[in-house]
Amino acid sequence: VQLAESVGGLVQAGGSLRLSCATSGFTFDDAAIAWFRQAPGKEREGVSCISSVDDYTYYADSVKGRFTISRDNAKRTVYLQMNSLKPEDTAVYYCATRDDPDCSDSEEDYDYWGQGTQVTVSS
Repeated sequence: VQLAESVGGLVQAGGSLRLSCATSGFTFDDAAIAWFRQAPGKEREGVSCISSVDDYTYYADSVKGRFTISRDNAKRTVYLQMNSLKPEDTAVYYCATRDDPDCSDSEEDYDYWGQGTQVTVSS
């Protein structure tokens, strides 16, 4: 199983960035995919998740209305569109998957992880 996040980057506050998570090695159509992030000195937190059942989506309150998660089953890729970025969105972002079509907001429920990509939002 492999998950590979796209390169993040540096963006000014109020700007936008789209992350992608390319996957291989598992049945993509049967797996939920989530994004987590970890800011310096903080614990990793769940950001968003998309299930493989009816494309149910979950968003943390801190990103609701600003971030959008989507999946392209043909490309085995999940996207995280991040708009109206704030300095507090600065973190390493990880995508993760689990052997279950439904989302979970607990990182312990995810079996496979990407290596992470840095997103920095300047004020």
